[in-house]
Amino acid sequence: MSKAKAAAPPPGCSLDINDPKVQEAAIRIQASYRGHRSRKELREKGPPKVLLNLKDVVLLEGSAAKLECRVSAFPDPFIVWSKNGKELKDGPKYRYVFEDPDVVALVVRDGVLADLGKYTVTIKNPFGETSDSACIKVEVPAKITKGPDTVKAKKGSTVVLKADISGEPPPDVGWMKDGQDIDEDDRVFYDIGDTNTTLTIKKAQPSDAGKYEVFVENNLGVDQSFARVDVQ
Repeated sequence: MSKAKAAAPPPGCSLDINDPKVQEAAIRIQASYRGHRSRKELREKGPPKVLLNLKDVVLLEGSAAKLECRVSAFPDPFIVWSKNGKELKDGPKYRYVFEDPDVVALVVRDGVLADLGKYTVTIKNPFGETSDSACIKVEVPAKITKGPDTVKAKKGSTVVLKADISGEPPPDVGWMKDGQDIDEDDRVFYDIGDTNTTLTIKKAQPSDAGKYEVFVENNLGVDQSFARVDVQ
């Protein structure tokens, strides 16, 4: 039984590998490929670069926030996150996340006011390192964490009512007596600090006796607390 002959290629489609022109073209193709591969390797191997920067984020109290950026690095980089210059360890509070080959992220869980600050990611490989920073802004409803105590004072003494406060943005603070705003003067006045407020009554008089209220307010919430002052 005779074997079938292979069909001849269409005219103009045959290739003679011994043809000097064919061999020269093959050499040019191989050189071009080697050059492309070399350029590709040079482009990939080098110090890390940040392609998409970190952005500031807002963290609500009790919730989580994520900082992320897009990087270019080959070989694979070593990632370190820090807050205000102090390294953060990967764990329950701070979670290192690698979502895509070129995206790195940090998740901050169980947000509290102390999480406010500047966060930095440092990206290293054998060719060098780079870094980028952004801030976490924490929003906390205004709150009176400890209200003023009821006071029994002697006539002519100095009375001080104190309340511990918190909130971010910092809350507006006010004091009232028997439902009326207190008009400050040299004898009765109040001070507002970062974490507390005090009402001072100098040379207390029987007319100073009554129900005192302190209140705090920001765009996230309002809180108040009461205390009684008796003057004898």
